[in-house]
Amino acid sequence: MHSTLNRVQAVFGFFTTVAFAVAAVIAASVLICPQAPSAKLELRNVQVVKGRPHYYSTKREEYAHVKFDLDADLSSLFNWNTKQVFVYITASYPSSSPGKVPDSEAIVWDAIIPSNLAPWHQNTYIHPISKKVKTKTKAKKKAGKAYPAGTEPGIIRLSEQKPKYQITDYSGKMAERSNATLTLHWNIQPWVGALVWTNKGTVGRWTGLEGGEAHFDFPALKGGEVKKEDLKTEKGGERNRGMPA
Repeated sequence: MHSTLNRVQAVFGFFTTVAFAVAAVIAASVLICPQAPSAKLELRNVQVVKGRPHYYSTKREEYAHVKFDLDADLSSLFNWNTKQVFVYITASYPSSSPGKVPDSEAIVWDAIIPSNLAPWHQNTYIHPISKKVKTKTKAKKKAGKAYPAGTEPGIIRLSEQKPKYQITDYSGKMAERSNATLTLHWNIQPWVGALVWTNKGTVGRWTGLEGGEAHFDFPALKGGEVKKEDLKTEKGGERNRGMPA
């Protein structure tokens, strides 16, 4: 006859097996959910100045400040297993030493788009409609949804958006670089299962991102005095804010 300990171990083993099987089914079930993300990304303004790109910099160097517009529909990325989507925009440009140094890529803006059940985060993207809705208490504000009733998570509307992070290069030179590209990326973080990164092609019922790129060239170094309000980054990225010296 089995002892009590053996029975507990058997029950626990059966429970973990069933839980793992259910989690695997949930993780695989998202493959049947169609995805068709689309985005329109436009460059509004780019400046290259010389100074200290952030508080921790000990020397003057060239850095770029990029403003952009983004109109994206990522609502199809959300399903029953989506906890949140981490969205970010990168600026990539060729190396100053082709063949010796790989091309460079820097993040200029990022945000978290949570599902309605995900916890609040200070980097959460707030839909413009939600900004107009005033909460009565601080507790409600923290526990509030990123999107009001009737709207879907994943709709992003940014106009003349200031960057959170400046663009710098190890060489200290950014002026007159050509063939640069702004690109929208995301990372889907599920409740159960593996992380899913940006897909450009079609896989099953998942259609790759339509749009989401903007090509540009870095201008010549801006001369004269630079206005602080022109270079001020978005709140939340102040530690990387440019500091003209």
